[in-house]
Amino acid sequence: MTLLDKPQIVVHIQKSLNFTAYDVKWIPTSARFVVLGQHSRGTGALQVYELNKGDLKLCAETEKEHAFKCGTFGASSLRDRHFATGDFSGYMNIWDLDRLDTPLYAVKAHEQIVNCIDGCGGIGGNTGPPEIATGSRDGTVKVWDVRQKDKPVAKIAPAEGEAMRDTWAVAFGNSFNDEERVVCAGYENGDIKMFDLRNLSLIWETNVKNGVCSLQFDRKDIRMNKIVASTLESNIFAFDLRTHHPKEGFASVKTKEKDNTTVWAVRHLPQNRELFISSGGNGGLSLYKYNYPSKRSKPDSSHTPKNEEKQLEIGVAGTIEQLQRVSVADQPISAFDWSADKRGLCAFTSFDQSVRVGIVTKLDQY
Repeated sequence: MTLLDKPQIVVHIQKSLNFTAYDVKWIPTSARFVVLGQHSRGTGALQVYELNKGDLKLCAETEKEHAFKCGTFGASSLRDRHFATGDFSGYMNIWDLDRLDTPLYAVKAHEQIVNCIDGCGGIGGNTGPPEIATGSRDGTVKVWDVRQKDKPVAKIAPAEGEAMRDTWAVAFGNSFNDEERVVCAGYENGDIKMFDLRNLSLIWETNVKNGVCSLQFDRKDIRMNKIVASTLESNIFAFDLRTHHPKEGFASVKTKEKDNTTVWAVRHLPQNRELFISSGGNGGLSLYKYNYPSKRSKPDSSHTPKNEEKQLEIGVAGTIEQLQRVSVADQPISAFDWSADKRGLCAFTSFDQSVRVGIVTKLDQY
């Protein structure tokens, strides 16, 4: 493949901000997106921008007492498009972006900062109840049903006597019908744990040796297929979730960014689940393609007991191919989000107090 044949990552618009941005999310079925973060005085900043003739128009903004860390539309209906946020004081709020004076829903979710949030049962995965998962520095993951106030429907915490590990990433998946759903959490010590919310049990756990900065299933609303995790020290892991081995767990493949930097976020392209992009601490974006093996599982005679009639299967991981890599900022890219409505359109924030709108070309060729 020649240089001209590769997808190109182009910065279309750059806008300076008067605060440090921690997250960005496209508003579904619109040309608008939300940026949230922290002012220098410690207050929370939330702004809504709209694409307007090659520029960004500020549509709405608000300043709140506590800084915002993360947000999601995942538990909202397409009609309402309510935005859920986690903040530095441990609160989880749900906002109507047309009326930002008072939240529609507010709960003291954690005793410390809400590091990560994800939603399911709404936009992007409309099976099952609308639920929001939050992860915190207090080491817990909590799942909230937006129809039930003050009390989580599930709480995942370390056992008594175990060390509290900062929860850095959380993601819903396997929500292919109204009963099944899992939540996956990544921790500062490199642990990744997957929990079945139907049976409230631990399905699988592993350790990737570095703090897990980001987790995402390739799709929330299908039988779980694969999940990608990014970590400190440039590592990206892809786990094939179709075959679970009782001893070996899920098959995985690892790739590493060239610079020894933190990979802050990983996001799958909504229109093609085999493509995903990572944002780095060096200000770079990398586009990858996951290639499946010819067979995704194989017989495992070494772990199959002699009295077992059915032979155990062990998963076979594919490969990760880098399609493009480009530097777009001098500071770390803290957050990234694809537009679900326009293939290749994206928005990302950087610690240089800027938000950028980008276009990734030639994605229809994959």
